Amino acid sequence: MEDEAYIERALGLAERGRGLTSPNPVVGAVVVAEGRIVGEGCHEGPGTPHAEIVALRGAGERARGATLYTSLEPCDHFGRTPPCTDAVIEAGVARVVSAVADPNPIVDGRGFAKLEAGGIEVRYGVRAEDALRQNEAYAKHVRTGLPFVTWKMAASLDGKVASRDGTSRWITGEAARADVHRLRAAADAILVGAGTALVDDPSLTVRDPSYRGRPPLRVLADARGRVPETGDLFDASAPTMVATTGLAPRDHQEAWRSRGAEVVEYEPEGGGVPIGRLLDDLGKRDVQSVLLEGGPTLAWALVEERAVDKVVVYLAPRLIGGEDAPTVLGGRGFAPIAQAMQLRIGSVDHVGEDLKVEAYVQRDR
Repeated sequence: MEDEAYIERALGLAERGRGLTSPNPVVGAVVVAEGRIVGEGCHEGPGTPHAEIVALRGAGERARGATLYTSLEPCDHFGRTPPCTDAVIEAGVARVVSAVADPNPIVDGRGFAKLEAGGIEVRYGVRAEDALRQNEAYAKHVRTGLPFVTWKMAASLDGKVASRDGTSRWITGEAARADVHRLRAAADAILVGAGTALVDDPSLTVRDPSYRGRPPLRVLADARGRVPETGDLFDASAPTMVATTGLAPRDHQEAWRSRGAEVVEYEPEGGGVPIGRLLDDLGKRDVQSVLLEGGPTLAWALVEERAVDKVVVYLAPRLIGGEDAPTVLGGRGFAPIAQAMQLRIGSVDHVGEDLKVEAYVQRDR
């Protein structure tokens, strides 16, 4: 239980780097000597000391013979910084306890092997599920080159995202809307479609006083140039990329650029932006996590592409009804029912007056 408690502390420290570390993982570390924490730290971004180094520096000579707790396996390769394993061995640490191995193929067990070869006792797998979930976007990106896609939606209990007259503010309560900003803070990019941009004119920024990270990239998928450059997506509060096609008029594309947006033109696919190519390009830009806040049409495009990894839905205790009221998911839908996308429920929580359901797409079907 002592190991679990210190790993829990390391996981909590890791969260302090949320929004700062990408494309690196979030990592926390704790040095414990004679039952007391003598050093701790987290990673705060590429080129800065890793969490283990921060914790060891804090511990100083007290690290000799101590236990180092890390939320992720210490690295054993040169990147922007030297290998952490060398520093751990040099510090005289007697024991290392980690939550999980680093999923990066260039690490993945090498750090543990190096520590053991240096005479250090190694244990890992403590609070592994929590640690894997904490760096789920990093894990997918380093293994596939693609971003981890979380689809966020807010709906009534009967699955409506707006009433038949198009009004949608506010389906959920204030607590749920604040929670969405925490989702945004954890994302490298936020993706929205033309329909949502036209109806809601969102700014897609993080409004959380505790957030220290850089603003996520705002990505607008607009194949035909429907969204004017005068909207909040084109203010100076965050970078904006417009994914479009040759179906969008040139003068409209230039208007987007005049507001500081990056415009990327693709060959249209089914009359829309090719989602697979867009996500591939984002992955090549080291975008590890994408938060999809689009409406039913864009959501279906990603679901049909099998690009969604996780679903977060906020359910409001109200009924809207109406055949013409939009639902959370549009498109053709899956048929027969056996072809439906299968999800695994991760958690169900109350957020204010609303329910928050997190579910993961099952890939083994």
